[in-house]
Amino acid sequence: MEYKHNKIEKKWQKIWRKKRIYQPDLENAEKPFYNLMMFPYPSAKGLHVGNMYAFTGSDIYGRFKRMQGYDVFEPIGLDGFGIHSENYALKINKHPLKLAKKTEKYFYSQLQATGNGYAWENTLETYDPDYYKWTQWLFIQMFKNGLAYRQKSAVNWCPSCKTVLADEQVISGKCERCGTEVVVKELEQWFFRITKYAERLLNNLDEINWSEKVKIAQRNWIGRSEGVNIEYEVVGQKEKIVCFTTRPETNFGATFVVLSPFHPLVLKITKDNYRKQVVEYIEGVKKRKVSPEETADNKEKTGVFTGSYCLNKLNGKKMPIWVSDFVLDNVGTGAVVGVPAHDKRDFEFAQKFNLEVIRVIVSEDGDDSAITSIDKVYEGHGKIINSEFLNGLNSREAKEKITEFLEEREWGKREVIYKLRDWCISRQRYWGPPIPMIKCPKCGWVPVPEEELPVKLPYLKDYRPIGTGESPLDKAEKWLKVNCPVCGAPARRETDVSDTFLDSSWYFLRYPSIKFKDKPFDKRITKKWLPVNMYIGGAEHSVLHLMYARFITMVLFDLGYIDFEEPFTNFYAHGLIISQGAKMSKNKGNVVIPDEYIKKYGADALRMYLMFLGPFDQGGDFNPTGIIGIKRFLNRVFRLSLNLKVNLHQQTTKNLERALHRTIKKVTEDIENKKYNTAIACLIEFANLWEKEESISLEDGKRFIKLLAPFAPHLSEEIWEILGGEFSIHQQPWPEYDPALVKQTEFTIIIQINGKLRDKLIVSQDVSEEEVKNMALNRPKVKKWLENKEIKKVVFVPNKLINFVV
Repeated sequence: MEYKHNKIEKKWQKIWRKKRIYQPDLENAEKPFYNLMMFPYPSAKGLHVGNMYAFTGSDIYGRFKRMQGYDVFEPIGLDGFGIHSENYALKINKHPLKLAKKTEKYFYSQLQATGNGYAWENTLETYDPDYYKWTQWLFIQMFKNGLAYRQKSAVNWCPSCKTVLADEQVISGKCERCGTEVVVKELEQWFFRITKYAERLLNNLDEINWSEKVKIAQRNWIGRSEGVNIEYEVVGQKEKIVCFTTRPETNFGATFVVLSPFHPLVLKITKDNYRKQVVEYIEGVKKRKVSPEETADNKEKTGVFTGSYCLNKLNGKKMPIWVSDFVLDNVGTGAVVGVPAHDKRDFEFAQKFNLEVIRVIVSEDGDDSAITSIDKVYEGHGKIINSEFLNGLNSREAKEKITEFLEEREWGKREVIYKLRDWCISRQRYWGPPIPMIKCPKCGWVPVPEEELPVKLPYLKDYRPIGTGESPLDKAEKWLKVNCPVCGAPARRETDVSDTFLDSSWYFLRYPSIKFKDKPFDKRITKKWLPVNMYIGGAEHSVLHLMYARFITMVLFDLGYIDFEEPFTNFYAHGLIISQGAKMSKNKGNVVIPDEYIKKYGADALRMYLMFLGPFDQGGDFNPTGIIGIKRFLNRVFRLSLNLKVNLHQQTTKNLERALHRTIKKVTEDIENKKYNTAIACLIEFANLWEKEESISLEDGKRFIKLLAPFAPHLSEEIWEILGGEFSIHQQPWPEYDPALVKQTEFTIIIQINGKLRDKLIVSQDVSEEEVKNMALNRPKVKKWLENKEIKKVVFVPNKLINFVV
């Protein structure tokens, strides 16, 4: 017998919503548990199975914690501002505001159809003025406290999206949104001083319970380095160039200095007869396709000589000063001292331009030969040579000695630097929150008074990006003209909008306080529910959303608005669902929308199939034929439950009782560890045994349905009602197991002869070696293999194996 999934699922979704069973009392909850999945970007195509995979995994955990007695808060919203939505609106020639309302309705209807236990009274959308009013408020707090600033800078520019990108949004030289090659452009932009928090962002990683791969990604992105800033005089000029190095002990091997094309001293120190080629090189870099990691490490080195030299005071050597884009202006000091014998990037540059290579470290195997090819470049430690007073020292000892030497003479200073750069939040697009700043010719940049927030995004019929570095909002002439709030003089609004990652950097704070219109988050409610207990999302956000959310939370903590500095107590990175062996993509035509499968098989079957694909942190390849097997399992559970209804006075067999308690233990542990696939396998195994044994009590049958509830919430609720359970199953206590019943009483002993499997034997617990030996020797298969052979040795492992060595 098949259950009617469409009828049952719609029935219970309606009842759950009406009864508000997933809506906790936010003010009076006794055991608050904030369970959150990263809110989705609402694509026009709607929810795909990859989204559903992530949301289902989060929902299972929330349902489990609710049945464990927690007041679970599981809100949902839409991250709807940004380039994705705007580009699609441009593609179909529809205004993003109208498109947002359409996609919002569709997305929420899809999310409800999945059966997730959302607190529907606490939804938010980032494009709602009631929300972005507080995003703008947040910007103003950053500005007032010196954490937001505007400056001209070389930035990543996407020619297709016609906007600036943060470093984190450039992947292998391409825009992470559209895949277009990125170029460098000099523009005035707004930045947040995330670098001020680099050390805390790094140190706190040791204290939070997050997926390790995310913590590794953040450590690498922050990129802490300890070293020395060494000052070099420019020969014949008053200018001095400061170079950061982590290997000061190699400085006797320094043979050149390289400046970033955007270093402020480049044109100052360039000789007149070299100026033309230097300027041409810089202009070429601006137009060139770049990315920070590609420029620094992977691509062919380019450069141009300035005609000037630096003086290495250690040995009086004059080092030529070059300009190259393999040096990044915002990393370290924007200047690098080249030691080509002991750095592969430096060697590539030296080889390209025929610069001197001087070896100063002997390798650990004693090699002190000249460095003539990149495979001979030695970047390790060893004995110092060709370095005057450092000669003979181990390089680690020499590092400390040279550092003290440089500091004593004020030629250098110990320094800690980070690869992390300040967060560029300006975007020259339309669909985003206007940055709440006013430019006054007398007062400079002034924030919009907080009582005038939100600065609403004006309706523009033509919202297409201009591509000149100006924003489409420059066309909203009436909107942008305003009086300075300080002096009253005519002024202009900022026309850039803020990065969509600012919208998502604080949304988790807003959910519990959505009813408060006069504040972004209520202190009492926030203290009760935050930080988020369990946050689940994609590892691809490691150095974007997750880093920014940590930064903003630390800032709000420092400003006294909240009493915690890490937003998510636990973060779990889910895996990726692929289709036809590849990541889902419109271009590949393999995006799978769940609607048709929910209609055909039911949300419960699709939920369980997705969770059964593989470990939740790894994902799997979507194959719709696999849903059929899960639907058969659910039909079997439904049929067994109906049989139980007409045989209420059955008793559970001893074998089935032990299996049930082992199942309770296994499923409980697996859900806690997000091992949903093995939990489902255990449920299937028990149902098979139930079908075989037939006899089970009503109470034990109900215990099993409770275990099924987080995975198949609709069918479980229906069966619970059929079996006379009190509404709702999702508010019932989670079943507990009896330790005495989970203890294994029978074991399968493997019988080996000379290490090879020859038979198996089922024995009771703690049977003696002699008993196992006698039982094994009387087995026909064993007798055959031991015939006419002498047993030289017996190896016995209790409850596991016995091995006869002949």
